[in-house]
Amino acid sequence: MDKKMLFVFNPCSGKGQIKTKLLEIIDIFVKGGYEVLVHPTQEPQDGYRQVKKFAQDVDLVVCSGGDGTLDEVVTALMEVEKEVPLGYIPAGSTNDFANSLSIPKDMAQAARAIVEGKCYSCDVGSFNEDTFVYVAAFGIFTDVSYQTDQNLKNLLGHLAYVLEGTKRIFNVKTYHMKVTSNGETFEDDYIYGMVSNSRSVGGFKNLTAKRDVQMDDGLLEVTLIKRPRNPLELNEILVALVTRVDNTDLIESFKTDHIVMEAEEEISWTLDGEFGGNHRIARIEARKHAMKIFLKEDQKDE
Repeated sequence: MDKKMLFVFNPCSGKGQIKTKLLEIIDIFVKGGYEVLVHPTQEPQDGYRQVKKFAQDVDLVVCSGGDGTLDEVVTALMEVEKEVPLGYIPAGSTNDFANSLSIPKDMAQAARAIVEGKCYSCDVGSFNEDTFVYVAAFGIFTDVSYQTDQNLKNLLGHLAYVLEGTKRIFNVKTYHMKVTSNGETFEDDYIYGMVSNSRSVGGFKNLTAKRDVQMDDGLLEVTLIKRPRNPLELNEILVALVTRVDNTDLIESFKTDHIVMEAEEEISWTLDGEFGGNHRIARIEARKHAMKIFLKEDQKDE
């Protein structure tokens, strides 16, 4: 058994469903030829620390958990000198990244896809000095993930994010932002903004995909929602988001490989659904093919 694997999992993600699948998953990995080092995360940032500690000594890092666990692991992989590929077994309540790559929802199937699959390249994003896997965002809905109770997340799945967000829609803060991208600079008042590399955000497929979203093209998708001045404009925004038809001037959407967003004050950002700090200036770039990930051969293009 020549190959070594670090398997990091969050035992609390997604109703703790991995607890009934753990032996089967490890058995699949061992039968796939791996010597497996297993670590259940004990607290926030534990996954990050374990990957930093052991990545140099293994051939593959597999993580299981929600988007927050995934973000910790990928951030650590981007910081180690050795290029170590990733395998992912989704277990959270939305699993945006897994949905975008058509990774099986069944944990055992996801484990088999890792040991039987091929290694593909995938983009990640850089946000100032940090890393994100699929989305950096500010404004309404963005603090929903880390302020929504874990039990509520588990019970309601991605509907928890929607329920928590809609309670705030009548008390929306706006942010005046200067945006520089693709050689142009513009500014406006926005209630929401996100820079993503994903076919699914907040559990909703293709929210940003008015145009084709590729996970490996070196481009990020930008969506900026302007402040509605009356109920009619708010409805116009909601209809555009639900129908994914770009028929409003209140939503700006474009692709870019880098973008700078400057606010008049420090604002809260989320990175992959977790609190990403308060920033006045956000410098965001696509890191093309920075991550290697094992997928079934038919998953990548589904």
